[in-house]
Amino acid sequence: MATPKVIITIAPTGGMAGKHQNPNLPTQPDEIARDVIDCWNAGASVVAIHARRPDDLATCNPEIYRDINSRIRARSDIIINNSTGGGVSGDVVHQLPGGEWETKWSERMKGIDAGAEMCTLDATTVNLVFDGKEIMFNSPPSKNRELATAMQARGIKPEWEVFSPTHLVQDVSTLIAEGLDNDVPYVNMVLNIHRGFQGAMPYSPKTLQFMVDLLPKGAIFGVSGIGPAQLPASIQSILLGGHARTGLEDNLYYAHGELATNQRLTERLVRIVRDMGYEPATPTEARDMLGLSRMSGPKPEFAIR
Repeated sequence: MATPKVIITIAPTGGMAGKHQNPNLPTQPDEIARDVIDCWNAGASVVAIHARRPDDLATCNPEIYRDINSRIRARSDIIINNSTGGGVSGDVVHQLPGGEWETKWSERMKGIDAGAEMCTLDATTVNLVFDGKEIMFNSPPSKNRELATAMQARGIKPEWEVFSPTHLVQDVSTLIAEGLDNDVPYVNMVLNIHRGFQGAMPYSPKTLQFMVDLLPKGAIFGVSGIGPAQLPASIQSILLGGHARTGLEDNLYYAHGELATNQRLTERLVRIVRDMGYEPATPTEARDMLGLSRMSGPKPEFAIR
């Protein structure tokens, strides 16, 4: 009997945390590529990339994404997933005339133009609370459809990011039913970010089980457990037939009071996966599981481990 495979995603940077919170956070292309190659060697098969400007603030600038992507592809065959969520600073946000803050849709759209095989699609509108500001992350149905259509035209597979059950049964299910994800839908459930994302859900075993039960037919899933939820959410996801994610985007600590590195977080998750009787999927195996090998999108050249 074949050993079941688990797709391990490394999320090395994110669009929120800074080096003042953890100096191990990679923000520049060479730092991000270094961590990703180490994590790929440890067993990661997908990387969720957020780009940063030279001043470390958030961006979806496709030139910066291309720089990061090319450094990674030159040395590995890991699946590259570029963010269209961006972050809470830099190019991605602006202040409206009334003083309110909002993410820029035009900037977020740029994330699909760097040749990645996958891109995130946050099919939800939320208010983010960060650094004393309330930031509207405005993703109405029309904009979600625009982004999904543009990704489909480029042969990019969406990673559907959801923060609550409503996101699954409304926007995600609607767009998938319209044919805007042609193969196996991949849903990433982000849990335990509720203190900063209005409408998001805390992690609990019951919450995750409920959301898994609401997945669109045929979908596979992973979980981003934020902060101390990272390990328990990953373990429960695997037990429920899903996949796992780790990295400094989601969790800056290895243990209470002990700052993490992407490498140590990945090595620990790989150990746990194997101790549970599973095996990390190779990037080639993950492409087959995600339907990427059947898509007509980007077919990048890369080094093979």
